[in-house]
Amino acid sequence: MEKEASIQVALQAMKNNRPLRAEEICRDYLLMNPGCADHLRLLGQSLMKQGRLADAEHQLREALSLKPDFPMLHEDLGSVLALQGRYEDAIPLFRRAIRLEPRLPLAHKKLGQALTAIGHGEEADEQFEEFFEKDPEAGVIAVGANHLKAGRKADAMKAFRDVLRKNPENVTAMRYLAIAYFKEENNPAEAEAWLRRATTIAPDFTAAWMTLGPVLLEMNKHIEAIDCYESAIRTDPTNGHLWAGLANAYAQASYPEKSVETFKKAFEKGADSAGTLMSYAHVLKTVGDQDASLKAYRDAIRKKPDFGESYWSMANLKIFRFEDEEVVAMEAQIDEGHLTDVSEVHFRFALGKAYEDKRDYDKAWYYYDTGNKKQRLLVTHSPLEMEKRHREIIEVFSRDFIDANEGHGFDSPDPILIVGLPRAGSTLIEQILASHSQVEGTSELPILSKIASGIGRYRSDNVGFPNALRDVGIRDWRGYGEEYIEESTRHRLTNKLYFTDKLPNNFSMVGFLHLVLPNARVINARRHPMDNCLGAYKQLFAKGQNFTYDVEDLAHYYVNYNRMMQHWHNVLPGKVLDVHYEDTVTDLENQVRRILKHCGLPFEESCVNFHETKRAVKTASSEQVRQPIYTGALGKWRKYEKHLDLWKSDFAEIMDELPKSVREATG
Repeated sequence: MEKEASIQVALQAMKNNRPLRAEEICRDYLLMNPGCADHLRLLGQSLMKQGRLADAEHQLREALSLKPDFPMLHEDLGSVLALQGRYEDAIPLFRRAIRLEPRLPLAHKKLGQALTAIGHGEEADEQFEEFFEKDPEAGVIAVGANHLKAGRKADAMKAFRDVLRKNPENVTAMRYLAIAYFKEENNPAEAEAWLRRATTIAPDFTAAWMTLGPVLLEMNKHIEAIDCYESAIRTDPTNGHLWAGLANAYAQASYPEKSVETFKKAFEKGADSAGTLMSYAHVLKTVGDQDASLKAYRDAIRKKPDFGESYWSMANLKIFRFEDEEVVAMEAQIDEGHLTDVSEVHFRFALGKAYEDKRDYDKAWYYYDTGNKKQRLLVTHSPLEMEKRHREIIEVFSRDFIDANEGHGFDSPDPILIVGLPRAGSTLIEQILASHSQVEGTSELPILSKIASGIGRYRSDNVGFPNALRDVGIRDWRGYGEEYIEESTRHRLTNKLYFTDKLPNNFSMVGFLHLVLPNARVINARRHPMDNCLGAYKQLFAKGQNFTYDVEDLAHYYVNYNRMMQHWHNVLPGKVLDVHYEDTVTDLENQVRRILKHCGLPFEESCVNFHETKRAVKTASSEQVRQPIYTGALGKWRKYEKHLDLWKSDFAEIMDELPKSVREATG
């Protein structure tokens, strides 16, 4: 093959994201023409793309020995050295490239980045200004990025769109516009569309892949997120941040073992930030390796002493106790007054747990209560909107409505839904069921509410769930049920006959579930309202459950939950089995038999010995359900009783109706 033809084929292979093929073409040509600097340069670029930086450096140095005044070779070699963190060695090469050809915009940018890395900020700014002058579009994007950082969303988006009007294939502008849609507009679907376009135009645009991954995870597109990170890694295999992103995607897709191994690869490639270490600790907790999890959390804190989230994550192991020096360190962080609101909330919840373990309940309450008050200011929850929605559901799902529409759903018996409120014992029930040979424990699946929220979305009168259900056709009920089963397969790893879905908030969806999946079983995890609400008030949730950060909001929500469950018992008698946490921990075998009978399952001793079951558990009770049954959490509210007068008043009637075994339970 002639030289120019060979170069064109190699360049096309690089454009098609096939650096290994480009390497083969270059090596074939160099066998017969070993002194071709152009092929050596292309070979170096293909090796760089594969992450083989030492080999790339060798080839580029050989090319430079043949063409010492070729500016792009100096730039390429500088890039290889910078990728290895050898900024001091890279800087003279970028300077040489610019002296030989001052119009190289990327050389100015790379020189600025290298100067920034070694702390030469003013000199770096000069190079960035040169870069912007030689690449006006980059300058506009930089201005837009500054607008975005300062919260000027409209100005930022206008800047990015202006660039795209002039150059519809500017992938950097696409990425920044996607970031604006995702973070400022709360529109992940639009963000995904722009990022898909960017990665189609430039398959090796690592930054776009790294932005797309979190967008897909936010949309619960876990498998697509895995594919996204794997695509990026094929183009940039030495990028530890991509490996960390893939590890996080595996974790969210319920592949915790794969996640653990992938995090190890991320660390090998240098991605060992405090945040990555904490994510690694989370997945170690999920697989039950508490010792390794604690070590990773503490490693994260050593890297970032004000990392409140890591302290709270240790507290969230529940059976863990802080060392005295860790308590002192946490209080010192709060006293210094430099924390962000989010970080301070994490510290206050962690200190609440620390002082509860010391049995200093007044001080524990102080930290829990102040942490909740601060967190309440950071989240949105409208008690009146929630109550209105619940009343509409009760009005729509009357006995007459159910009678008129049942019998048309999808008859799959696979799902077992565990509903209730957070901290009511749903993880214990899930672990009991997942210990059965015919049941797979999945996680909290956001499927049912997602289907419901889509009903009536495109109606011109804006009528949505639940009122839009009055107009659905007979076939729709089956379609919704099939959609739920199809979506649930994304979260299943086995071929067992049944699976659990333990999203607590599904308690308001029982009527809808009955009509779309009439053979699905439902278990209501119940707990003494004082203990249930206290447990929720002591819990800082990763997302959602915004009603738990105020004592009045919590009481209001519990009363509405109780009203909703009474409604389901009235209109769907026998559909829901109430399982009280207090009865489960004091009379385990009989409660296990009740649960299995309700689900149509034969009794298995393994369900009584649930703590011996090896499986990933994502929720806050993950370590507790790996222990034999214990009664220490019963009646815990009495330790805080003097702070709970509001709840005692609001729950008086509900408590009077509880079984005696629940009312009087103490640890």
